[in-house]
Amino acid sequence: MAQAEHIVWRTPEGKIIACVEKNKVLQENLDEIRQACRDALEDAVLMGCDEQQFLRVLAELVTQLKNPYPPRE
Repeated sequence: MAQAEHIVWRTPEGKIIACVEKNKVLQENLDEIRQACRDALEDAVLMGCDEQQFLRVLAELVTQLKNPYPPRE
């Protein structure tokens, strides 16, 4: 799978995050998440799990993520 398209990251106010290092870290995090998900899916399928069920569980996991930091004011 090819790398994701270049994502323009934005602040909650809509301003572009222009810091090269921040963008690099965000892209590396996505790459690591993608690989971990791919590996987990391969394991699940090899162990006989239903692929669609596994993908639904991953999607649910993402929707349940919570921001651990209080909102800025």
